[in-house]
Amino acid sequence: MAEAIRIEAVQRDRAGKGAARAARRDGKIPGVVYGNRLPPVLVNLDRLSFNRLVRDPRFQTHTYDLVVGSDTHHVLARDVQYHPVTGAVEHVDFLRVGADTTINVMVPVEFMNQDKCPGIRIGGVLNVVRFEVELVCRAEAIPERLEVDLANAQAGDSIHISAVKLPEGTRPVIADRDFTVATIAAPSGAKAEQADADAEEAAETA
Repeated sequence: MAEAIRIEAVQRDRAGKGAARAARRDGKIPGVVYGNRLPPVLVNLDRLSFNRLVRDPRFQTHTYDLVVGSDTHHVLARDVQYHPVTGAVEHVDFLRVGADTTINVMVPVEFMNQDKCPGIRIGGVLNVVRFEVELVCRAEAIPERLEVDLANAQAGDSIHISAVKLPEGTRPVIADRDFTVATIAAPSGAKAEQADADAEEAAETA
């Protein structure tokens, strides 16, 4: 789990669409902090600073220390609303989290050793079924990514979630089946013939 990132915010004293529009005119992004059995806090965020964070693909798997005056809220970004035409961030919801808070979160999958993968080296193709996997884990232990090692994957193989090493205390939301994360499609046509020829030549010279 990466170290929490600090975000500066100012408290907003009014709710409603009018106050939110006024904040946006001033170059701010309105938001709310809720959860952990504490009252909600309305905040405004600096648009330029926040836009740098939201562009990170791991934005919603990081924890943040949201500083509002003399208070610091340990949070996760749970919902980001965008303008339907411009794509600008319109509003952000932050969830307060504690040491024992358990959440569902989408974690990206990274495929390692593609250059060493036997199935790919003979002309096979990596078909990614899930670019992200939804996990249940503690908010303080969200993995930045799941790593799938392809060093021994052969053409025709399917990689299931059971073959992926998960951090301790973490489990997939889908628990009723060993779902597929990716497959290595076998080469077809001329590629397959060439792969067979290469294999035969290698056997003869061995």
